[in-house]
Amino acid sequence: MAGTTWDGLEIAADHPHGSTVVVRRPAAGPAGHEYLVLHRASEGTGYEGDWAWTAPAGARQPGEPVYPAALRELREEAGLVDEDVWAVDLSGRWAVFGCDVPAAVEVTLHDAEHDRFEWLDAAAAADRILPAEVSRTQVGLLDTVPRAAIRFRPMTRADFPDVVRWQAEPHVRRWWSDEAPDVAGAERHYGPALDGHDPTRMWVLEVDGRPVGFVQDYLIGDHPEYAALMGRPDAVGFDYAIGDPALVGRRLGTRMLWAFLRDVVRPHYPHAPSYYAAPDHRNAGSLRVLDKLGFRRGLWFDEPQPDGRVTTVVGCTLDAARMFGPPPR
Repeated sequence: MAGTTWDGLEIAADHPHGSTVVVRRPAAGPAGHEYLVLHRASEGTGYEGDWAWTAPAGARQPGEPVYPAALRELREEAGLVDEDVWAVDLSGRWAVFGCDVPAAVEVTLHDAEHDRFEWLDAAAAADRILPAEVSRTQVGLLDTVPRAAIRFRPMTRADFPDVVRWQAEPHVRRWWSDEAPDVAGAERHYGPALDGHDPTRMWVLEVDGRPVGFVQDYLIGDHPEYAALMGRPDAVGFDYAIGDPALVGRRLGTRMLWAFLRDVVRPHYPHAPSYYAAPDHRNAGSLRVLDKLGFRRGLWFDEPQPDGRVTTVVGCTLDAARMFGPPPR
């Protein structure tokens, strides 16, 4: 039992116990962003100590899916609905989400837990939120993630030169099979999927309107040898690469894959019980991205590659209903 909330509601015993949604809006000047902080009313209007100010946050109720719980807290505490809320780090006892809103967004305090709010730049918000560790896991985390418009569109043959170039980049080539050494190779490998002869769906990742990488998704049961290898025929598998080296290490991977799973995979496979990825066991960056999305690491196994190599991979699984809620009936 994880306890109860300030108003007596039971808190989920499993991780994450609750969520913080760090909200930021564009601001003039070098700071670039302002952060929403709420003042808790329980210690009086003048209290400025630990937990006096935080981003919108709250506990998850027993059995409540993680993402809907975060949306509920944002609605109840700040009156914000229909905003793009995305995963920052869901791997710990308390989940952290981000939310970019327009400069003119209207905040409304609906409950008695808070008595006022302010918009502060990152430095001022970090000073206001106490203890300092809470500030680091709220503003400190989000301030490292760039504001970006992320979009996925179906891959076409016109994208093959980019795919060849991306797969040739050292940071991709280290982990990706040599599937597209040239445009002819890309045609041989990806052409059947583009023509509908292979059930794999191919996507190009765009950031701020510019193509920067690619993703593929597939029902694992459509690939019998792979399904026999990992035993999850009803799961949706996916593979991904940010090809543009200028975007590597800028903390976009988690946000990109969150948008892909929520906006591309879940609507197409609404009844899939889980999502599955299997990075190379040495690919610490990719494994950490999946951790932050709430994936659970599982079985290690050897996976044959198209070029004849065998790599040891780590099966990582996300429970779709636990994260996003039950599928539609």
